[in-house]
Amino acid sequence: MERSRFTIDLGAVRRNAARLLRAAGGAELWAVVKADGYGHGATDVARAALDAGASALCVATLAEALSLRAALAEPRILVMGPVPDDELAEARAARLELAVVDGRIPEGLPVHLKLDTGMGRWGLSELPAGVGEVVGVMSHLASAESDPDFTRAQIERFRESTSGLAVTKHLANSAGTLGYPEARFDAVRCGIALYGISPGGGDPAADGLEPVLRWESYVALSKRLEAGESTGYGRRFVADAPTWIGIVPVGYADGFRRDLSGTEVLVEGERRRVVGTVSMDALAVELGGDVARGTPVTLIGDGVLVEEHARVAGTIGYEIATGLRTGPGRARRVLVDG
Repeated sequence: MERSRFTIDLGAVRRNAARLLRAAGGAELWAVVKADGYGHGATDVARAALDAGASALCVATLAEALSLRAALAEPRILVMGPVPDDELAEARAARLELAVVDGRIPEGLPVHLKLDTGMGRWGLSELPAGVGEVVGVMSHLASAESDPDFTRAQIERFRESTSGLAVTKHLANSAGTLGYPEARFDAVRCGIALYGISPGGGDPAADGLEPVLRWESYVALSKRLEAGESTGYGRRFVADAPTWIGIVPVGYADGFRRDLSGTEVLVEGERRRVVGTVSMDALAVELGGDVARGTPVTLIGDGVLVEEHARVAGTIGYEIATGLRTGPGRARRVLVDG
């Protein structure tokens, strides 16, 4: 029996892409599939998003782009992070497009000038004039999920700075696409919402999104703790009365973080609390009684949301999703088209 299984619903990817296209109001949808598609599988998600009408793919690194190009010969691929000079030849050979983030304008490549409108990270303070093969101008919203005033100031600065330019203009991320029609411009770059995770940490259904990922495991051992007995490192959970717990063979090496103690999962369809310290290879859940070995446990799915785990961990859904791991002896990844 596998320790756990990730199920990726490509039908949900397509439906989320269609929802984002509607929100884009005529602008193109560019699918952000960096970090292995936020942990969901970059190539599979890219194909589904393109099938649903996405016009381009966006990644962070040259290596991510080259991996995509090996599988997908035709689509536009934009590398949004810096590419060293000694790797530009590979980018040209792969027909990639690059974001200019630090003033260096590479020759012989389609480039997107990135303007820093308030993110304070990659980007130019001012747009240069008449340089290179410029096909786009872009920026990035810093707080579209939480600060409307600053977001609107960024949108206006981008509008003023790009006025009159006959190139593709793109600014909106997922939160910007869903919440600010004025941020659409010519294209929107959507990542987290494509995977059915709320950019603001709420219920994705409120934005018309469907979670793409399901994570399942099982109870490998059911045991009774007597009053005063504990489970896990540091004895963080001590039973104050006889208590049944289930040991699930998933831990922080698989992406179920140590700070998720206290979150809830489903055991045979019922919500149960994770107790004690999450180990590298195991976690414990409080049970209502003895259960059989192999009893199913849903870690994400069927109403247990990535966003819930993120709130318990004091982080964001992005970090939970990108921290999930598959690999030999750990978890199997299954594709469905629901």
